[in-house]
Amino acid sequence: MLEYLKIQGSIMKAIEKTEENKSVLLNNRNTCDKYDILIALSAGAIGGIIDIFLVGAPNQSLLGNWTDKQVENVVMKFAKHQGWNPKEGKEKSVASAIGFLEKKFKINYDQRSSTDVNNLFKMGTKNHHMKSLAHSPSILGLFFSILNQFTSTSTFLSDGKLITIKTETFELEGGNLPAKIFCGFTNWFGHLMSDVAGSSGSQNRGTGIVIPFFELFGLCDFGKFQINKDRQNLATLATRVFQEGYDFRHGITMSIPVFITELIIKLTWYIKQIYCNKKSIKECFPSSKHQDLRFMLLVGHGTLCVMDSIDAGIKSNGNALTFCLRLNLIAWYRLFYLVIKEICIQLGLAADFEAYIESWKCINEELERYYSELEKIDLERYNKEVEQYQQLFLNIKNSKTEKELNSILHKNLELLGIGNPYEGSFDSFMNDQSEKNRLRFK
Repeated sequence: MLEYLKIQGSIMKAIEKTEENKSVLLNNRNTCDKYDILIALSAGAIGGIIDIFLVGAPNQSLLGNWTDKQVENVVMKFAKHQGWNPKEGKEKSVASAIGFLEKKFKINYDQRSSTDVNNLFKMGTKNHHMKSLAHSPSILGLFFSILNQFTSTSTFLSDGKLITIKTETFELEGGNLPAKIFCGFTNWFGHLMSDVAGSSGSQNRGTGIVIPFFELFGLCDFGKFQINKDRQNLATLATRVFQEGYDFRHGITMSIPVFITELIIKLTWYIKQIYCNKKSIKECFPSSKHQDLRFMLLVGHGTLCVMDSIDAGIKSNGNALTFCLRLNLIAWYRLFYLVIKEICIQLGLAADFEAYIESWKCINEELERYYSELEKIDLERYNKEVEQYQQLFLNIKNSKTEKELNSILHKNLELLGIGNPYEGSFDSFMNDQSEKNRLRFK
């Protein structure tokens, strides 16, 4: 019981820290000096140089060749884990691994051309991974994959419209609903692995799966963008960009300069806090409560994005397709997230969330400690003690005289192993006024 009260007190203190954490997040002043700004600018410039010279556009990227190879290795390892083992004399190629996975993880929404969808909209082998929502490696893709497998349908985005068609009846394995959902998830993930490095029959690099949520550009049936002599809307532009190799693999490549920029900023900031500002390791953990770090990240990623857009603008020569192919979407995603987050913090919208997250972390730690203490309890002994106290309560309740009550109390002290805190009778103890006369609990 005492341990429980201690844990409960710790939890209450953690909850009381919510407002304190919120105040820290809002009132922590920007203490960036010129060196912090220079570090952030340098980190962004390093990321920009990597982006311009090593990332570039799909099919022309030095880092992209390495990234593609790593993705292929992952696909072959996954296929091997699933039982892929080509016969002797046959090459253990990624195309063979992809073919194995395509057969093992069959799904009903893999239509590849306009003829497969009764010519309801234009679609080809190079863009069906983008137009089919279930092919997205995101929560949206998982939702539509499960939905399509349960309802024997396929869902597409084309020309700004959401299109659903009926497919052949598809039966998921599993004897109950949770088992079928798990089977649907397995099919979704396995099929994505078969597509992430292109199809088994694709020439050269092929087209993989989309960057998460890139498929939503299919809703953007507006705008007029110059592509050579044509002017096309944003949805068509995004589709053409994907067809040129702007897929998940290229997304991994684009994330490299973003990761390096962030790593340089956080690492140098951490070292400065430890050795220059003499702060403890716990105080220097990179988080949103440090406004100087938030500002450095904004400067660093802003520098990267400026260099990226200038490079894309110069090399595109007014062609929107070339401009988008050289644009680092991951870098812009990151900068957009940081800007929105900073606005929310300054308006107080994110302060509550950050503060409550920190508080609930403390609460979770205390609950885990409490749970570990509960595991140590001897339940059999606890039940016996509860029975003893219940019997004691009944005996006290049923006692009719003071003598009987005293007798009950003395007997239970002996049963519980608690000695009498005084010698002799209680009356003689109370009448003894000497200084040596004290209650002694053993």
